[in-house]
Amino acid sequence: MKKVLSVLTAFAVTAALLSGCAKGGTENTQTTSASEKETTSETAEETSEAQKPADSYTLKIGSLKGPTSMGLVKLMDQSEKGDAKGSYDFTMVTAADELLGKIVNKELDVALVPANMASIIYNKTNHEVTVLDINTLGVLYGVSADDSIKTAADLKGKTVYLTGKGATPDYALQHVLKANGLTTDDVTLEYKSEAAEVASILKEKPDAVGLLPQPFVTAAMAQNDALKMVLDLTKEWDATAGENGGSLVTGVTICRNDVIKDHEEAIAAFMAEHKESAEFANANVAETAALVAAAGIIEKAPVAEKAIPYCSITYVDGDQMKSLLSGYLKVLFDMEPSSVGGTLPADDFYYMP
Repeated sequence: MKKVLSVLTAFAVTAALLSGCAKGGTENTQTTSASEKETTSETAEETSEAQKPADSYTLKIGSLKGPTSMGLVKLMDQSEKGDAKGSYDFTMVTAADELLGKIVNKELDVALVPANMASIIYNKTNHEVTVLDINTLGVLYGVSADDSIKTAADLKGKTVYLTGKGATPDYALQHVLKANGLTTDDVTLEYKSEAAEVASILKEKPDAVGLLPQPFVTAAMAQNDALKMVLDLTKEWDATAGENGGSLVTGVTICRNDVIKDHEEAIAAFMAEHKESAEFANANVAETAALVAAAGIIEKAPVAEKAIPYCSITYVDGDQMKSLLSGYLKVLFDMEPSSVGGTLPADDFYYMP
C-alpha cells in the first residue's frame, strides 16, 4: 500500500507539472522537461521515505505461554494482519529455559522472561541484556475451600502444595511467611513438579491449600465450586515489603544490548506498541480472551476471560520499573543469591532511554 501511495503521489505531481507547463508552448515544455523529471523523482523519493518506518528491522520476540504473553496478544494479532507499526517475528515456548538459550545464542532479540531469570541472564552474559519493562506483576494465589484462611498468618499448622522448590513461588511464599513470623516449621510445604499436579490434589482434597499461578487458579476453581482464592500473595507481599521491598514481579521484557544500540528506534516503537497492547488486554477482556484462546495460551476463551483480570497484566518502564524490580530482586538475593544469578544487577540493567 505504501508503495502504491508513493507511485500515485508521483503521478499526481507529474500531472500537475505537465498541466501547468502546457500553456507555455512547445519551447517552454521542452526547456522544463528535465526539471520536471528531477522534481518528480525527488518528490516521489521524499514521499516514500516519509511513509517508511524509521527502522524496518524485524525484531525477533520470544515469550512464554501464560500471563506474560497475554499482554502481547493484541500486538501479535496486529502483526499477523500487517497492522502493526513495527516489524515483528513472535515465538511462544512452554519453558523459560528455552528463552534463556535463545537469547544467549542470539536467536531472539527480545524475550519476556521471569523477573529473576532476567537477572540470571544479565549475570550469565556479562551484562549483555537490559530490562525494557515489567509486563506482569503478581499472579500467585492461595487456593482452598478452607474459609478460615484470611491472611498468610492463618497458614500456621497447614500444608501448602506448590511447584518448584527453589523457584519464584517458593521464595515468594517463604518471604511472606517470614514477614508474618512463620517458618517452614510452622507451615509444611509440599513441592510438586507442575501446577496441574497441585490442581489435581485440590480436586481430591478441597480443604488443602494450593499456591498456584493464574490461569491455573481459574481452571482449578472451574473444576470445583468449593474452591476459592483465599490469599492474594501480591497483597500479602506489599503489606509487609516496606519502602525498599519492591513488588511481587512475575515477568519482565529484556533485550540484547547490541540490538538496542543498532535499532533504538525499532525498540522504542515496540515499547510503545507493547504498552498499547497491555492496556488493550485490561480494557477489552472478552476480545483479549478470544485472542488468547486463538493463540493457544489458554484452550477456552471463557476460562481466559475469567482469568485475565487476575493475571496482573501491566506495562511499567523507567524509574518505576527500576524501583519495583530492584526491590523485588533484593528480597530474592537476601534469601538465596543464586536465585538472581549470584549478584544483584547494576544500574545498566534497567533501560532508561
